Parts: sequence; structure tokens; C-alpha cells
Amino acid sequence: MTASVPTRRHDIADDLRSQIMTGRIQPGERLPSEAGLADRYKVSTATLRGALAVLQGEGLVEKIHGKGNFVRRPLRKILYVGGWGTLDPWTAAEPALSVTVRTATVRAHGHLTTLLKVPTGSPLAEFSCVSLEGESPHGLARIYVPRDLAPAGVLDDASSCREAVTRFAVTGPLPAAVQETVCARPPTPDEASSLRIGSAGAVLAITRIATDSAGRVVEAALLVFPGDRVDAVFTSHHMIDERQTQG
Repeated sequence: MTASVPTRRHDIADDLRSQIMTGRIQPGERLPSEAGLADRYKVSTATLRGALAVLQGEGLVEKIHGKGNFVRRPLRKILYVGGWGTLDPWTAAEPALSVTVRTATVRAHGHLTTLLKVPTGSPLAEFSCVSLEGESPHGLARIYVPRDLAPAGVLDDASSCREAVTRFAVTGPLPAAVQETVCARPPTPDEASSLRIGSAGAVLAITRIATDSAGRVVEAALLVFPGDRVDAVFTSHHMIDERQTQG
């Protein structure tokens, strides 16, 4: 007697999950086409996509645009070091990890004017970054520097800032202070798409503001990491009570 073919979304997800967990479908393996799976399970394409969405939300399957659905490989975590504002150099330097960088000049608007304390319309140098392990995204960064503070050629591929940007680090000279606000929240639709994660998962969002000795904001960075792919380390330094040093 042959086993019945699952016909509902969660039944299909359960069946595919079982095949993945038992090794019948290997990490990195491409699943059959959506049309092929729909035909196999005798369901509509919409129902089949719903089943895949369940597995995508669990982090078991990722959909790569133009290529199909793949069983996600176990991903190593990267380490974000707070204060310095950088990806840990040991993990960032792993051969399998890479960072893509796009640069542009944009005009300050909305929350950027608040973060950078600049008038609306002020020109900013923008670095848009994605850290990847193979083809799997590990993190996103958008780093903004007021154009009048950015060194000449900052947006060029050969810019000295480029190396710092690939580590999600502060791009300019060592700032006098760095303030980082960290929160866990659901991803925005754009973040979920870029990171290839489900909308039900959590991301670690870090807003980093760097200021100079005069208190001027020299850089604002918006960093987003899938919650299961990053460890963030922040070191506290004991403050000396000036009253104890007097007298």
C-alpha cells in the first residue's frame, strides 16, 4: 500500500523538512522546480509556495532569485565588535566570506537628517554593503558620511575607505565617540528579501553614530544582521569618579 501524498501546505512542509533533516536532501542541494513539486504533491503552485515559505521562515530553505529553492547550508556566525564598529577581522577575513559594496551620493532626508544632524537635502556619501558566505547573505550595512567631511575620491573603488567599509567599520579617522543603539525586531520586507529570511524571524539592528571632538556627527551607519547569524560583543570600561581623584 503506497503512502498517501500530502495535500496541504503544512503536510508538504513536514514531508520536505523530514527529507532535509534525515539527509535525503543534502545542504546546498537544489529542490525540484516549484511546478515539479506542485505536480508531485498534487496541489496548486500557490499551495506549494506556501509550504516552501514555511521552510524559508524556519531557515531550512532559501530562494535564490533566478535559480530556485535550495537547502540552506549551516551558516557560521560572524562577530560584530561594538565600540570599534567593525566585523571581527578573523571572521571577516575568512576566504568564504565576502562583502559587496555599492557607492553613491544621496541627499539627506527623513531620519538621516536627524541621525546626522544636517539640513534636508545635504549631500551624503552612501556605502551600501552586503556581507556574504558564498551566496548566502550574513548582514547589511548602509553607511553615510557628510560629503564635506568625506575625503576626495571616497566613492572610488580604490578609496582608502573601501577596506574599512568591507568590515562595516567606521570609515574616517578614529572618532572621539561612538554611540550604538541595538534592538531586535522583525525585518522590513526589503531586509527580509535582501537577507533571504522569513518575515517571522528576528534581526539584530544596530544604529551607529560616530562624532568628533566638537560633537559633530561624522558618520551614521545602519546595520542589520539575521538574529541567528551574528554575535555582537560590547566591552564596558569602568568610569573613574573624578571626585575620588580630587583632594
